[in-house]
Amino acid sequence: MSDIRSFVVDPDSAGVRLDRFLVSVLNEFSRSEIQRFPVRVNDAPAKFSVRLRPGDRIDVEIVPRTTEIAYDNISSDFDLDILYEDDDIIVVNKPRGVVVYPASGNTTGTLVQNILAHTQLSALGGAVRPGVVHRLDKDTSGVMVFAKSDTAFRGLIKIFSVHDLTRKYIAFVWGVPNWDSADIYGNIMRSSRNRKKMTMVKTGGKPAHTAVSVMNVWPRYGVSQLSCTLTTGRTHQIRVHLSAHGMPVLCDPIYGRGNARLGQIKNPDLLEFISTHHGQMLHAHVLEFVHPVTGKKMRFKAPMPPDMYELQACLDDGE
Repeated sequence: MSDIRSFVVDPDSAGVRLDRFLVSVLNEFSRSEIQRFPVRVNDAPAKFSVRLRPGDRIDVEIVPRTTEIAYDNISSDFDLDILYEDDDIIVVNKPRGVVVYPASGNTTGTLVQNILAHTQLSALGGAVRPGVVHRLDKDTSGVMVFAKSDTAFRGLIKIFSVHDLTRKYIAFVWGVPNWDSADIYGNIMRSSRNRKKMTMVKTGGKPAHTAVSVMNVWPRYGVSQLSCTLTTGRTHQIRVHLSAHGMPVLCDPIYGRGNARLGQIKNPDLLEFISTHHGQMLHAHVLEFVHPVTGKKMRFKAPMPPDMYELQACLDDGE
């Protein structure tokens, strides 16, 4: 069953696109949800790109979402590391090597499928990505939040879209900076040579900003441990920004460029780790946001995974 919402355009909204107007007056829905609602302007079907005039009457049919989550496609391949859970959200510590949701080449054993074996997730993300409001790369570990209720899904989508949250990562990188902290700015876009790779560009792309501070250094090996805070959230942002500034993440198969540096490592344990380990040494350490339903400030912290502690022990043994 659906309901009709009606609005009359005031003079201040003259010239505004229909889709932008609807986003402002239907703020409980996401833009993608609004775009599937039938809309009429002055009793005639209208495109979302139309410019509005004062006095226009807009009728929107709010159609309930009927997406079915594939609950039969669930699994319990690993134990969930649950950091927090209530009726609206669930926060977990994602393991390295686990894909967030099913996709080509990764149809089973995903994080979403394991969460569905434990609890329900909002269907607003779709049948394949229920409850998903952000993502981490397969080989990046750390804190993730998922929406269990539709209200939480809409709220979290807006929080992430305007970057009204704090996301801190820990990265082990090649290079020893001569500064304690720095801000890295640089637009990011998909590479024209490799569609699976992102690149930093001088013009075009999307603006990106990463705040970086030094946590530890091992000059003997030319390795550092950095804390990276995302001000924006572009695909592969930290990996691209650090690599472009000569500090690629260790064991990163796409942006790492680390093989040329292996010759300088005399520690056999460290050499074996870096040579054989799969997955970039990047971990989503801290996630802070305001709860989308209760309004309470939330802060979650996930300890480094075992392989990062193993790497750190190898580095410390040589000092």
